[in-house]
Amino acid sequence: MTSLDTARPRTRAFWGDARFFLGILLVAASVAGVWLVVSASRQTAPAFAANRTIVPGEAISSDDVRLVDVSLGQVGAAYLQPDGLADGLVATRTIESGELVPQSAVGDADAVRTTSVVLRSAVDVPGSVRAGSVVEVWAAPLIERGSYDVPRILVADATVVSVTRDDSMIGGGSAALEIVIPRADVAATLAAMADESALSVVPRTGAAQ
Repeated sequence: MTSLDTARPRTRAFWGDARFFLGILLVAASVAGVWLVVSASRQTAPAFAANRTIVPGEAISSDDVRLVDVSLGQVGAAYLQPDGLADGLVATRTIESGELVPQSAVGDADAVRTTSVVLRSAVDVPGSVRAGSVVEVWAAPLIERGSYDVPRILVADATVVSVTRDDSMIGGGSAALEIVIPRADVAATLAAMADESALSVVPRTGAAQ
C-alpha cells in the first residue's frame, strides 16, 4: 500500500467530523431561534381596555378603562398606552365593553363633530338596540292631529347611548332614547321634535349591533 492510499481514509474522517460539528451548530442555531421567537411572543405590555361600551363623543376617564397586560408585538403603538390617557380625551367611534382601546378611536373633544339628544320613538325599538348600536332616525311629519306624512330618514347615522322602554298600556310600547348624532343633523332633529313629527328609531342595515 502506498503512502497516498493510507492518507485517503484520514481525509474522509476529517470531512466527516466537520459535517458532524456543522450539524450540531445548525441544530443549536435552530433551537436558539425558536427560543427567541417564543420569548418574544410571551412579552406583554400594558394597554387600556374599555370597562363599558363607550359611544362617540363621550369623555374617557380612568373610570371607563382598565389596564391589561397583552401581547401586541409591533402593533402595540396602535393602542392607547398608560401615558396617553389625558384630560379632554373622547371617543370618536363606539368602543365595545372589553375591547382594547385603539388610538384611532380616541381624539380631542374639539375634533368631535357630534352631540347627543334625547327623543321618544313613536314605536318600540327592537331588543337588539342597546348602548353602542348604530341606528337610523325616521320622521313622519304631522299633517293634522292623528295624521302623518310619509316617513323619511331624518338621521342616517346615529349611535345609541341609552334606551328606556315603556311597555305600559299608556306608553303604547314606545321608547325614549339618548342618541349621538352629527352636529349637522341637530337643527333638523330639533325641528322635527318641535313640529310633533312621529319619530322612529330602527337599526341601520348592515351595522354591527
